[in-house]
Amino acid sequence: MGILRWIQRQGRKPQRRDDKELVAMTARVTALNPRLRLVPHYEKRLAPRLATALEAIRATVDGLPAPREASEAAWDSDPHIHAYFGTAADVVRAFSRSPDLREFFDRTPFAEHAYAVLGMAMNERRTLGVALEGDVMHTDVPQTLVSFSDYQLRICAESEAALRAEILLRMLDQLAIEAMAQFAAGKGRRDTLERELALLKAQLKLYERQGMGLRSMVGGETADAAAVQSVRDEIAQNDSELAALGHAGDTLERQLECLGEVLGDAANRMHVEMRQIRLSQVNVMLPADSTAPGVDLELLCAHVPGDPPLVRWFSIVRYARADILSQATLLDEAARML
Repeated sequence: MGILRWIQRQGRKPQRRDDKELVAMTARVTALNPRLRLVPHYEKRLAPRLATALEAIRATVDGLPAPREASEAAWDSDPHIHAYFGTAADVVRAFSRSPDLREFFDRTPFAEHAYAVLGMAMNERRTLGVALEGDVMHTDVPQTLVSFSDYQLRICAESEAALRAEILLRMLDQLAIEAMAQFAAGKGRRDTLERELALLKAQLKLYERQGMGLRSMVGGETADAAAVQSVRDEIAQNDSELAALGHAGDTLERQLECLGEVLGDAANRMHVEMRQIRLSQVNVMLPADSTAPGVDLELLCAHVPGDPPLVRWFSIVRYARADILSQATLLDEAARML
């Protein structure tokens, strides 16, 4: 309703494309917690930080490389596809087994190709192998063997532009998720501090009362001044941290501010990086200055915060509908492996 009221307040003035985008993206980042729209002027308060986030995300998305053709033929011609899959047939099997890709082709019967994000796990295994140094073949040489597995295609689109637009939205969603996690962590910290504060105050009360009542009559160990002051110092520090977390009553206000902080810091929260490695024909990692035959690859890595955090490697690819294996073929292959 907040967005609707904001649109209505604009009257019949024509909106610029940027304004419409901000309205749509504001709805997107508050969709995980629609109650944020109850905060007065939430759209106006989020707008500058959201614009900053979109600029940072768009720069990241625009910097992603062009889609790679994924096919049996590409396994021989594209060193990246060759590195991702053990054999040319593995390319077809991996894509044909993807339920998301098959569902996309079922949903878009006229699409001849799918543009998709191929997500993978990368494994680096230390092993001993052979290496040629000059004219001498050495054995038991320490090597790092790189392999990829757990192929997933979660995002598919009919065009490269549509895919990049979807990636932008998913990255924006990630920022909204991080804001929720950050707020939840702060709330958890508040609960812990409040419990600690109650215990410390009780402890201080006991210390201060040790010179009263029966103890003043029968004697016994008493807390020294340093111990009492230490507890008082801990209470003061605890109170200070609680004050920094804000009042518990303005929960929605604090959640909105947390979301704004994360959006404004989007440039430092982009979890996509590029790693350059050199691999041999059989995926043995080579030093950058190696003279052994190999190819230089630029691999994309996404660090996904969470519990536990994930590290996933990915590539933008294009796959032809005509290359999808039938379900019957896949079942026959599975039967032969039993």
